[in-house]
Amino acid sequence: MIKPIVAANWKMNIVPSSSKVFISDLMNFVGEINNLDIIICPPFTNLYNINLKTPFYLGAQNFHYENDGAYTGEVSINMLKDCNVNYVIIGHSERRNMFLEIDKNIRKKIIVALNNKIKPILCVGENLKDRNNGVSFEVIKNQLLKGLEDIRSLNNICIAYEPIWAIGTGETAKPDQINDMHKFIRDIISEEYSKNESENISILYGGSVNSDNASELISINGVNGFLIGGASLDVAIFSDIVRIVSNNYMR
Repeated sequence: MIKPIVAANWKMNIVPSSSKVFISDLMNFVGEINNLDIIICPPFTNLYNINLKTPFYLGAQNFHYENDGAYTGEVSINMLKDCNVNYVIIGHSERRNMFLEIDKNIRKKIIVALNNKIKPILCVGENLKDRNNGVSFEVIKNQLLKGLEDIRSLNNICIAYEPIWAIGTGETAKPDQINDMHKFIRDIISEEYSKNESENISILYGGSVNSDNASELISINGVNGFLIGGASLDVAIFSDIVRIVSNNYMR
């Protein structure tokens, strides 16, 4: 069985002085849970001097693929390593759409992260136009193949499927749609790599997850956890989701 993951993407929220209090409260709320991994991905300013112990891990939201240089406003993989970062989100829909990040550079970042023993969380997802035009699977396949081109092993990679059309649009991703896409992603991995890697890779779901729908979503075949945005900013709600996932895997 794949060990579940619950990842919090704080995006551009929570100031450094509040992050340690949040994490301390989270540890107290969650208690002695050890059957899943909990990843906290704060803004860059909050990464330094945060000490986490399993099942908690520190993640970053992005980085530049160059090791150093004249890249104003960017951070390097070495900076993440110095902050003891374990995971990094790569190719998030907001990075792709707002900052025009392309698959070529996403691939570079994955390679750099792996070479530095930081685990990438590769995000893939289609927008409402793609969904309405019936090209969702084509879009996801393209993002996977281009992002993972020439990467020989997926042992230290997670994938997060985020249906952009179901985030803040009033649309809702139905369980069968999520199941179909997660199965499709595994089929692509099986074809391009191996059945073993397909069966063992973590595929997270990231589409407006909250404490009300988490139980239904984590029960969907092939969903190994969540990448959570807005709901991760409320320590009580996020703790509830963590407990829901933990309880689901104790059945």
